Amino acid sequence: MFTGIIEDVARISDIRKLTGKWEIYIHTNLNPHGIREGDSIAIDGVCLTAAVVTKDGFRADASLETLRVTTLMEKKSGDFANMERAMASDGRFGGHIVMGHVDGVGFIRDISESGDSLRFDIETSPNVARYIVRKGSVTLDGVSLTVNERNDTLFTVNIIPYTASKTAIGGKKLRDKMNIETDIIGKYIESLMKEGKGGGVDMRFLYEHGYIKGD
Repeated sequence: MFTGIIEDVARISDIRKLTGKWEIYIHTNLNPHGIREGDSIAIDGVCLTAAVVTKDGFRADASLETLRVTTLMEKKSGDFANMERAMASDGRFGGHIVMGHVDGVGFIRDISESGDSLRFDIETSPNVARYIVRKGSVTLDGVSLTVNERNDTLFTVNIIPYTASKTAIGGKKLRDKMNIETDIIGKYIESLMKEGKGGGVDMRFLYEHGYIKGD
């Protein structure tokens, strides 16, 4: 599990495109001794596994499916990416629950100034937008952010100066694509609300047990 609090802006030092996968070499300013083979590490919000630890970072393998549904397919050597190691059991929870399982890709439709912050308007597909709620949490390229507004397939977030300076988001431009992970709590609630063969929580259940009241 991750928290959406970025630890380092890492650099992609090399990409080897093989038939069944891409080998992505990551250079990080973090101490390599803090990374072990098999560790889960989020790169731009995508959970990858450190297959090989090098003297200045690690190598991760990205499957063809991962490349298809994320922005990793568009990465090239020299690009920067947000990096977060999986949360330690005794770590401090600073963001929100982030799984590193990208729901979809959106693009920046507009960037404007909002006080000292930058306001990003992000457009995505209806299947992703349905789980985004006003004042809820969303992850963009691995960064935990708060949703300001949401309208159909468009939502807005504010990037404060600290976030812009400490993550790769500060270098984003119009039409740039971003990995989106919505809050998993909404997905669990939707699953519980669906009626199935084994029963479950639905609107009738909530009415009958007094959780919600009729008009």
